[in-house]
This record gives sequence, structure tokens and C-alpha cells, in this order.
Amino acid sequence: MRKVVVMPVYEDLEASSKLFLEIARTQGLETYIVAVDDGSVRQPLDVSAIRAAALDGVVIKLRRNVGHQRAIAIGLSYVAEHFGDDVVVVAMDSDGEDTPESMTELVSALDSPEVDVVVASRKSRVESLKFKAFYVVYKMLFSLLSGRRISFGNFMAAKMPAVRRLASMQELWTHVAAAVLGSKLRVQTCSLDRGPRYAGRSKMNFVGLALHGFRALMVFAEDVLVRVGIACTLVAGLSVCGGVLALLLKALGFATPGWFSLAFGILLLVFLQTAALTLIILMLSGMIRSGGVLVAGSYREFVAEIQYAGRQ
Repeated sequence: MRKVVVMPVYEDLEASSKLFLEIARTQGLETYIVAVDDGSVRQPLDVSAIRAAALDGVVIKLRRNVGHQRAIAIGLSYVAEHFGDDVVVVAMDSDGEDTPESMTELVSALDSPEVDVVVASRKSRVESLKFKAFYVVYKMLFSLLSGRRISFGNFMAAKMPAVRRLASMQELWTHVAAAVLGSKLRVQTCSLDRGPRYAGRSKMNFVGLALHGFRALMVFAEDVLVRVGIACTLVAGLSVCGGVLALLLKALGFATPGWFSLAFGILLLVFLQTAALTLIILMLSGMIRSGGVLVAGSYREFVAEIQYAGRQ
């Protein structure tokens, strides 16, 4: 089947141009490129970079920088609107860390009728120790707060019905991988190595990575609020038990002077704070409305221009 590759590009002309050439070499000239230029100013992507690789495709130029997750969502929305079921869609970054050679393995796993999306988990990484440590902590917190495991990023392949389903989800604009988890699609994991960047340096800093992790939790906000609410309720219950125990010790004469007042005061404050937090969480849970559906074509509000290379 023909491959359609969706990728966000932000101030990364050199790396993306080399990636187009590598895709043409490894995947063939029938591969169609949907590159979303995420408001680049210094190194805007031009459709000539796709033509130079002898590939067909489009460059979707955005009015402003919206971030790589929304850029991918715009690209997938475009594909869902313009392509039929005779293609498979690959979402990947434009810097070369998602290697073109790995696309073959991802797409081949879609041959099974029991699989809708194939995602890439990393066997090896070239990032710093700081990043690796943060990523381990992030996965642990995500599992604890959402009740789900996440071990993949943007690099994935999907059948067109799955792409249309994802394109209709509001959550896709917040966090692509988390939206896949919440989509109820049949997901298969494929272990792949991560490659080095073709050129330049990553524009993602530690603050950006932390924000990216929090956005994944936002997709499952209701689950997170419920789990935090349960934890607060348990702490409030334990503070009540501790207060009762302090009263018994005081009544039996085991409490030293000043101990009871200090202990009971701390437990009372803990109870009041956790009880108030529990009520706030319950109110927020009632206000959240997840699972919204986007209006078809709403992505066009962000598009300034679409440049075409060859035919669709």
C-alpha cells in the first residue's frame, strides 16, 4: 500500500531535506509527504525540498507556531480529509531520529487485521542521562496517576480508519500518543532503535519536556482527578483516625504536656486541607467533558498556505 508520511517541521530545513532524500531512497518514490511547517521564520520549509527528493507531497504552512503535537494533529486532519483507505499513514519527526528504515517494520505490522495502529517504543536512546532519568520518572507518574502505561511517542503507523478516528478527537491536539491510548484502537508496539539527528540541535528543553508530560496527563484528566481524590480521601481518613488516637492517649494520660495540642492541631489541618481538596476535585471532575468530536475541516483555521509538489 502507498505510504503517506506526516511530519512537523520547525526551523529544521537541513534535517528535513535530508530526511526526504532518505525516505525516497528507503521507501520508494511512491511515498507521499505531508510536511507541516510550524510557523518557521528563520528556516521556512519550501516545497522545493520535497521536489529535490523526487517525491510527491505538500507543505502545509501554518499562520503561527502551534507546537509539534498540534502540527501533527493538523497533518493527520489533512490526510483524513484528502485520502482514501488505500494508503497507510506514518507520523514521524523531521530530524532523522525516527529513522526512515524503521518505517518498513512499522508498516508491515499493520498487515494483521487485528491491528489498527503500530507505535514505536525505543530499544536504545542517544539522549543525555538527565533526559533518560526524567523519562523513567515520567512513565512512573503517568502510570500511577492515569492507570495506563505509555512507552511510545509520535513515531507510529496507522490505517486510514484509525487516522479518521484520531482526527475527530479533541485530545489529539493536546498529546498525540495519549490520544492513541484513549482512542480504544487496537495498538501494537514495535521496538525500534532511535537514530541521531541529521543536522542541528533539538529545540526541546527540559521545561518543554515537562510540559509535554503534563499534557499527556491532561488527556486523562478525569482519571487523574479521581485517583488524586481517592488519595486525598484516604489521607483525610487517616488524619481522623490519628485525631481519635490522640484523644484516647490524652484521656488515658499517656500524652506529654504540649504533645496533644501539637499533634491534634497538625492532624486537624491535614484533615481540613485534604477534605477541601477532595471537594474541589469532585467539582472539577463534574465540569470536565472528555471525548469531544472536532468539526471536519477545523484545522484550516491554522493554515496560511498549502504548497503542492507533484500530484496527490
